[in-house]
Amino acid sequence: MSDTLITVPAERELRARALADPLRPRYHFVAPAGWLNDANGTAQRDGVFHLFYQYNPDAAEHSRIHWGHAVSTDLVRWEDRPIALSPSAGPDAEGCWSGVLVDDGGVPAIVYSGHAGGRQTACLAYGDESLTTWTKEPANPVIEPPVGVELTGFRDHCVWRENGAWRQLIGSGIRGRGGTAFLYEGDDLRSWRPLGPLVVGEAAALPSDDPMWTGTMWECVDFFRLRADGSTDAPDGASGERHVLIFSAWDDERTLHPLAAIGAYDGREFRIERYQRLDLGGRHAYAPQTFADEVGRRVLWSWMQEARGDDARRAAGWSGAMALPRTLALDAGGVIRQSPVAELELVRGARLAWQEDAGGAWTEGAQIEIELTAVIPAGSAVELTLLATPDGEERTSAVVARSADGAVTVAVDRSLSTAAAGHDTSPHAGAVPGAGEEVRVRAFVDRSSIELFVDGVALTTRVYPTRLDAVRARVDAKRESALVRLEGWAMHDQEQPDRRTRPVLIEEDGSER
Repeated sequence: MSDTLITVPAERELRARALADPLRPRYHFVAPAGWLNDANGTAQRDGVFHLFYQYNPDAAEHSRIHWGHAVSTDLVRWEDRPIALSPSAGPDAEGCWSGVLVDDGGVPAIVYSGHAGGRQTACLAYGDESLTTWTKEPANPVIEPPVGVELTGFRDHCVWRENGAWRQLIGSGIRGRGGTAFLYEGDDLRSWRPLGPLVVGEAAALPSDDPMWTGTMWECVDFFRLRADGSTDAPDGASGERHVLIFSAWDDERTLHPLAAIGAYDGREFRIERYQRLDLGGRHAYAPQTFADEVGRRVLWSWMQEARGDDARRAAGWSGAMALPRTLALDAGGVIRQSPVAELELVRGARLAWQEDAGGAWTEGAQIEIELTAVIPAGSAVELTLLATPDGEERTSAVVARSADGAVTVAVDRSLSTAAAGHDTSPHAGAVPGAGEEVRVRAFVDRSSIELFVDGVALTTRVYPTRLDAVRARVDAKRESALVRLEGWAMHDQEQPDRRTRPVLIEEDGSER
């Protein structure tokens, strides 16, 4: 992605175009209009969830990135807050890029990547108690890229406390070797000592089109401990526990896919035992960031990139949405399982009415949740057909199948998902390790997004039907498969009314802030 000169439409026009788009998600978080990408500064403070995000309030283009901000008490209903960070003279003159929110002795602090002159550096800002007003550190940047190493990139942060000191990872890549995360230590957030790479990937280990390829640069690094019961903690080299390093594989301006590395951390280096695809939909659940909430869950956010062409995106007046928030757990086999947060049940409306026929059942809705359990013997499958027209000319197919050797896979076919030209309709597929005889599937459909969870393995994708009657959903049990349970719900709209691309707070005296 690159910063480009764009024509900025008026706020009211941009917002009107976004609201008029029938493909705009209704129960996922979206910006008021304009451009949204990475989740930033995700946290819960005093019972309030905070979602900061990469944001261009002026156009559906990745340019002059700000930090948008929204708050919620339930991870479902969100209220806009004023923009937290905006580009200014200095190291973030061309954009305030991704980062994290931490607590510095009771004072909120943002560590982020400033973008200027085609390079990124680590910057710092402090906030007031309400997280509304932010003051940038005058000495920014607080970390420059390392010298003497040819880097493919240097941005995005993970910050924690360990052994009485601050620790920080910054995503990067060493040219000719692979992606990496540089480790730093500091007594405060302004002064940092380099400790070298935490771990370095091997870009030459796999072909560049392999869905497990680790890329030439690691974006959006995130590092934490995770257990089978879903409990979690910050990294600790003395704990002896398994650690997880999440990153997004990147290569030469191409956003590829999120991966998770599971392994051992000794306080200085991370030894990777295995990699896992974090989402089988590739770049459509990119730039994940997690946080530990106040009840101890590890909650993950990620950016649902668009799959439609630039012209369609600009015409719509908006680009990008957040995938549904998910909780993570590490099962006994070392596989990360994901579940939509329980709070999403608040979005459910009326139950879907299913019409049964030979082999399956169908219903209607472009804004729905489907939940099913199926027995899938070897050589059998269950197929979900979503956002389909009655004649099937537009449709998206998801097949959960068990091979002759018992392995379970999920595959999504987008080849007929839209009649429009210029969209990405490539397929998705991957394994569901450790699936039992009964397989549980949850599908969340929201206008142009589909999120599947198959026994805790996630697949996120984007599709863009052109016909207004592309609202049919169908479930078919193939061959010897049998549906044990099938339920579904219409999902309520969640976007707050009367949003502004540059939100303000109204004081008691009626003044704006």
